[in-house]
Order: sequence, then structure tokens, then C-alpha cells
Amino acid sequence: MNIAQYLDSTYLKTPLQSGLTEEETLKKDEELAQEAADNGIYAVMIRPDYVNKIKKFLKEQNSNVVVGTVIGFHEGTYSVDEKLAEASKAIEDGADELDFVINYNAYTRGDLDLVKDEFERCTELCLKNHKVAKWIIEIAALADDQIADLTKKISQWAEDRFADKDLPHIFVKSSTGFYETTGGKPNGATFEGIQIMLDNAGKLPVKAAGGVRTPEDAEKMINMGVKRIGTSSALALIKNQSASESY
Repeated sequence: MNIAQYLDSTYLKTPLQSGLTEEETLKKDEELAQEAADNGIYAVMIRPDYVNKIKKFLKEQNSNVVVGTVIGFHEGTYSVDEKLAEASKAIEDGADELDFVINYNAYTRGDLDLVKDEFERCTELCLKNHKVAKWIIEIAALADDQIADLTKKISQWAEDRFADKDLPHIFVKSSTGFYETTGGKPNGATFEGIQIMLDNAGKLPVKAAGGVRTPEDAEKMINMGVKRIGTSSALALIKNQSASESY
């Protein structure tokens, strides 16, 4: 199986989180992009501040690697207007795909109007600019019935609002990789959580992010039906090695 075509090679730490400078962070993103270009990896997933430079870097390499970024990351509690502004800037900078953290806190307290509004408005912005929108529901923060319900609601909202031809460009995604769990609970994709998402996503594709640490895990996820996998160890996976990073 050609795993590389399913992978979003990911580096999402800020300079503050990593202890690196802005220049060192850009260098890591350039190395990630070059690695993707050299190995047929589908996409790189980076912070919004670096999209413009990495898009130009890949263009200079004559590479068709997709550039993705994250919006409302990682808590998801940004206002709708803040998410729209961040997404608009990312699109202007050349992002091909935008991974939004849905306001799962609003969902868990029952504010479905807010969640639906941000989903519809941000997705519409992406689609009218011919971009892919992925919605991170943060499954580690949700019970199984909530994973099922929120996935199903996103699917229903998408089918009600957008044309069938647009649905392949609207993903439901499992995790940010930054959610802090307790008791050793996984904070990324699990086979059980992904199966719940797949069972409730309707016509929408599913992205598994975090926790896919071996080529065997990746192949199992793909065989289950996921269309994309987010990982900070893309090269290791395609070289048939186990991941060294936690995401």
C-alpha cells in the first residue's frame, strides 16, 4: 500500500512550545516540505504564520505537495469572526487546506447554534475559494456518544447546506494532538474512536490524526476507510518504521 498519498506530514509547535526561534521553526517547516516533496507525501500541515513562505518554497521546488494549516488551534474556542479572519489570511497566503478546531466546548454545553454557525460560515469560505475544510472534533475530550452525535451533526449540516460535489472537500478529523488527557488516555486517534466517526460521517471523509505510530496502524486505518492521516512521523511510516514522535 502507498501510505504516503494518505499522509499529512505535520509540525504544529509554536516557537514558544518548542524552544526554537522563528527562523529555526521556519527551517523545520522547510525540511518537512522538502521531505514531503522527495517522498511523495501528500501534504504538509503547518502553523498559519509559515504558510506563505512554505508555499513559495514548494513552488520553487516545482512540487505539488499540498500546504495545510490549522485554524482556531488548538482550543477551538476562538469566536467565529476570529476563525474567519484567520482562515481568510491563510487562504490569502496560499493555504490549500484548512483544519479548523470546532468549538467542542460549545457543543458539550449544548450551544449547537454557535457550532453550526461556525461550521457553515467557515466551510463556505473555504469552498468558495476552492479549499478543503477539515473539522477537528477532539475525540479525547468527548464520550463515545458525543463523538457519534457531533460527527453526525457535521455530516447533516454539510449535506443540508452544500452540494454533493462539495462534500468530498469537507472532512471530519479526530484530534489536534495537543489535548491534555489524564490517566494515560490517548489524546489522538484510536481505532474505536475512528470507527465511530466513520459510522456517522455519512458522505464526508474522515481524517485520523495523532496516535498512528506504525505502518501497520496506518494501513489498518486506511482499510477501515479513513482518507487522510495526520502524523509528525510521516517519513518513518513510509520507510516502514515506528513513529518516534507522540503525534
